[in-house]
Amino acid sequence: MGKLYATSVANAKPNERDYKLTDGEGLYLLVRKSGRKLWRMNYSHCGKQRTLSFGAWPEVSLADARDRRDDARSLLASGIDPSHQRKVDAARARVEENDTFKAVAKEWIAKNEREDMAEITLAKIRWLLDMAYPKIGNRPIAKITAQEVLAVLRSIEATGRYESARRMRSVLSRVFRYAIATTRAEHDPARDLRGALTVPKAKHLAAITTAKEAGELMRAIEGYTGHGITLFALRLSAHLFVRPGELRRAEWSEFDFERAVWNIPAEKMKMRRPHRVPLSAQVLTLFEQLWDLTGTGKYCFPSFRSGARPMSENTVNAALRALGFGKEQMTAHGFRAMAATLLNECGRFNPDAIERQLAHMENNGVRRAYTRGEYWDERVSLMQFWSDELERLRDGAKVLKPNFGGARQPA
Repeated sequence: MGKLYATSVANAKPNERDYKLTDGEGLYLLVRKSGRKLWRMNYSHCGKQRTLSFGAWPEVSLADARDRRDDARSLLASGIDPSHQRKVDAARARVEENDTFKAVAKEWIAKNEREDMAEITLAKIRWLLDMAYPKIGNRPIAKITAQEVLAVLRSIEATGRYESARRMRSVLSRVFRYAIATTRAEHDPARDLRGALTVPKAKHLAAITTAKEAGELMRAIEGYTGHGITLFALRLSAHLFVRPGELRRAEWSEFDFERAVWNIPAEKMKMRRPHRVPLSAQVLTLFEQLWDLTGTGKYCFPSFRSGARPMSENTVNAALRALGFGKEQMTAHGFRAMAATLLNECGRFNPDAIERQLAHMENNGVRRAYTRGEYWDERVSLMQFWSDELERLRDGAKVLKPNFGGARQPA
């Protein structure tokens, strides 16, 4: 059987009827009367005669056509119909083009929403992903390379936001792992890039951690002349030392004032575990006074604009700034460090009880299961001691009378 040459293909002229120039092993050139030259391959699979198209000359050269014929024969040798495989490959390519990184990421976020991930965590994830979308958002997720991911991370590092780059790598990796689990990708290109990133220097949120400064802070809070609800948020931030988001989103329905306990549901907690906060006598009095301002609504600390939303996350920090405490000196989150430091220094309480009250997660799973529910009585005593201590520190100098006259109902 004769073989074709590149010159014979190029010199083939059209006739009144279509004709074929064979090359062997099923491959031939179909010369149309219109002058078009098309590569075809005849083959047999499962007793049926089929024809495979390889494209037109000169876009597909003789060498290219032979390579495609050889690939098809390899599939046939493995019992695979090359025509069917071509359809499968085309379908997969269409799916890959639709399964962009952005599409898969949004699907993953929706899954986390259904699983009640904290809204503040979701907001941070969306913020990080929004910075990645311009570079890889429209890329098929299965085709994204480690180099592309690194380019995204380097663009964040270039602005000096090393911690954001570190967090983004983690979020991107979680999206890729979700794509693998849902059969849209086969590997996670972000997994091994941790060592390529600049390690951020540890930053600690500003906090007052000495008894003298704590007393000054409590006296300043009592002299706050801003919104009445904000005054209660400042006071209770100090007495309860929960996370700022947990306090501002507190709902009246979560409190059992007869048993003097605040039951925070798991979906509001950072570690996704329910948490109980014993209420001291001082805290009970503060909530009784706050009830007159916001007790008819859902939230203990509603937004000033709408009772349907909780107080802004910046309210307490803004109040601290108004009191003269710079962001390098004290933050809303700093009340936790203040309590943790001074309670540990006093030496009266088991450090594990303090950690449990801070709702810190025990790293050892076995130990966490064993100690679950412990220290409640000690935590009750701890919270009362802390409220008494705050009053003692506050009374170390002249106490400024709190301004209730400026309090007004939330809009």
